Amino acid sequence: MRLLRQALGSRRGLILIGLGAAWLLWQAWIFATAPAKIAAGFPDRQRINALITLPFAPERFHILVFQRYGRVSGTDGTRVELRGIDRSQLGAIARHYWVRRIEPLQQGG
Repeated sequence: MRLLRQALGSRRGLILIGLGAAWLLWQAWIFATAPAKIAAGFPDRQRINALITLPFAPERFHILVFQRYGRVSGTDGTRVELRGIDRSQLGAIARHYWVRRIEPLQQGG
């Protein structure tokens, strides 16, 4: 309790507490909005293919991040085709703030 009182009484402590609260709010927002980014219609399999939409054309960094989850098979404008994703990883992909939508990749797509 004494440590908390000291932190609240100093400028540095208040800044640190404020940054911690901001980080917690950011994590809560990302966690809460991720499920809404995932479209319905994925097949009931462990490995799936997805079409991921970004608000901009993906750069090398984004492709490398997606390759952690599966095989990138192409891009088209602001969309990335990702194949062989473990179904349980959809939420982790959706938690990236720059991912707008995750949809099932249609056959032949």
